[in-house]
Amino acid sequence: MSDTTANLNMPFILPSQAQKHVTHNEALLRLDALVHLTVVAEQAEPPVSAVEGSCYLVAGSPAGLWTGKQGCIAAWQDGAWSFSRPKVGWRVWFISSARLKVFTGSSWQDIPLPQEASFDRLGVGAAPDNTNRFVLSSPASLFNHAGNGHQVKVNKASASDTASLLFQSNWTGHAEMGLAGNNEFSIKVSDGANWKTALALTGAGHVSRPNQPTARAYRTGTSFSPTPGQQSGFTTLAFNQGGFALGATAANSGNALTIPASGLYLVALNIVLQASSAHEVTLLLNGSQILLSVSGPSGDMQTRSASGVFFFFAGNALTLGHSGTVQIQTGSGKTELSLAML
Repeated sequence: MSDTTANLNMPFILPSQAQKHVTHNEALLRLDALVHLTVVAEQAEPPVSAVEGSCYLVAGSPAGLWTGKQGCIAAWQDGAWSFSRPKVGWRVWFISSARLKVFTGSSWQDIPLPQEASFDRLGVGAAPDNTNRFVLSSPASLFNHAGNGHQVKVNKASASDTASLLFQSNWTGHAEMGLAGNNEFSIKVSDGANWKTALALTGAGHVSRPNQPTARAYRTGTSFSPTPGQQSGFTTLAFNQGGFALGATAANSGNALTIPASGLYLVALNIVLQASSAHEVTLLLNGSQILLSVSGPSGDMQTRSASGVFFFFAGNALTLGHSGTVQIQTGSGKTELSLAML
């Protein structure tokens, strides 16, 4: 029979041993050092002063009283150092790194997590809460394949719920994509206060852009005879999407049509008139630049049209210029200006 225990190397009290209390006290000191083992630090030399009962992990190339004790647990007890060589499976709380580690036989390593686990909340570099139960704070995140493809799934309970990706700046939402309140895929944007749908796709594959600038403008009434050399405008927006507006009043009455957003536009001008002389009707940008022009000789009722693609800046104004003696037919389906942002 060995004189010491197998795991903690504590001395047995032998039957014929004198001063049994010494052996007993030695075993108690060893238990006191190794049970709930806590290491202050890993270092190669003893500290200048040590607290009674404090333990250290002896690092490589030890010196002084620790010479030859590399890898041992050094415990300061009763004014002297006692040493214990760890065995596989010993666990230690390292105060300096605030980590619980296990001895593998050659090194101290973090206790590995199980291959399968379930958590109510999980935070990586951040603190989760009851709503954001998984939180990640990191410069980037990577979802890699496991040999083939890779899918990210976001599931919702019912059609009226939301399954989306929300993009924020300083915790304020500015863009969202997904199934927001219905089962149609949409992309929405916000100025920080109001949300607008930029793109929506139905389950049938139909695509709509409900805020893409599009308009059809005309002038109410039946007809008018513009003064040559002066401009006319519009009074009604039969269709208005994306923020078109009627602006300044033109000399031949009506209002300029104001562009809501910068970009390329498809423009179509349709003129219905009766001319008493040669004539020309032009579409003017900001009152001076000719974009489109229709012209003709005198004659009975005539319908003329022109179209083109132009770049406009937000706030640009469109009016009609006139020359010759004509009677312009007004009302829906007659003299009209149509625009659609591309």
